[in-house]
Amino acid sequence: MLRQVAEGVWVHESEFVQSNAVVVQGRAGALLIDPGVTGSEIDCLANDVRGLGQPVVAGFSTHPDWDHLLWHASLGEAPRYGTARCAATVRDQLSDAGAKARIAAHLLETEIAGQVPLDLLGLITGLPAGTAQIPWDGPQVRIVEHQAHAPGHAALLIEERGVLVAGDMLSDVLIPMLDLDGTADPIEDHLVALGLIEGVADGVDVVVPGHGSVGGSDQVKARIEQDRAYVLALRNGQVPADPRIGPSAKPGWEWVAGVHEHQLQRLAQRSERDGTPR
Repeated sequence: MLRQVAEGVWVHESEFVQSNAVVVQGRAGALLIDPGVTGSEIDCLANDVRGLGQPVVAGFSTHPDWDHLLWHASLGEAPRYGTARCAATVRDQLSDAGAKARIAAHLLETEIAGQVPLDLLGLITGLPAGTAQIPWDGPQVRIVEHQAHAPGHAALLIEERGVLVAGDMLSDVLIPMLDLDGTADPIEDHLVALGLIEGVADGVDVVVPGHGSVGGSDQVKARIEQDRAYVLALRNGQVPADPRIGPSAKPGWEWVAGVHEHQLQRLAQRSERDGTPR
C-alpha cells in the first residue's frame, strides 16, 4: 500500500530488498518512479494510484538495473523516461536476446522466482543529454545525473515537496555499490556523485532510497556522510566502521557483508592489474 511521505508524494515498499517505488501527484496524473517488484505488487501499486483519482502519466527509471526498469500493463502506456546514458545502456543490454532469460534465471535463486513481469522491461526513452527536469505536468522534478553505481544514474529532487529520490544511493541497509565494470575510477565517481547530491540537499525533508527505509530531514546529510565515509575507507585501504556490515547489520541484511567483501576483492584485482593504489 502507499505511504504518504510529503504533500503529493507517496512511497510503495516491496518486500523484495525493501525496494521503493515513488508516486508524485501532478495536475492531470501521477509520475511513477522505479515501480516494482513483483506482478502482484505492481498491480497493487496501480490500484492505489487509481485510488488517488489519477492515471499514470509518466514514468522514470533512476538507473539501468533490472529492478528499476520494470513496468506492467496495469500501469498503462505512459511515456517512461531515463537519462540519455541510462537509456543507451538499457538498449545495449536488451539488444542481447538472452538478457531477459538471464534475469529470470538469476531470480530463480530468490524468493520472487517467476513473479517478476519482464515483458515491458526497460522500454524507456532517453531524455536529451543535460535535461534538467522530467517533462511532465506536475511539480518540477530536477534530475541530478551522476555516474556512481550505474551509468546515467539520476537522483531526483522534488524541490517544492522537499523530497530527494536517491535511487541506489543513501540507503540505511545497503552500502555504496560501486560501478566496478563501467568506469575507470569507480571510487572517485561515487565521491563526485555524493558531492552533487549534497549540493542539492539543503531544504530536503525526506530522502527515499531505492532500497531501505525512508529518512527524514535529520537523515539526509547523515546518509551522505555515511556513504562518503565508507567509500573513503575503501580508497584509503581501511576497514569501514559501517553499521550496515558486520554483526551490527539489520537482521536479514547480513548478506551485505558479502557484497562488501566482493568489492574489496574487485578493487584489489583492479589495483594489481593497473599498478595503481586501490
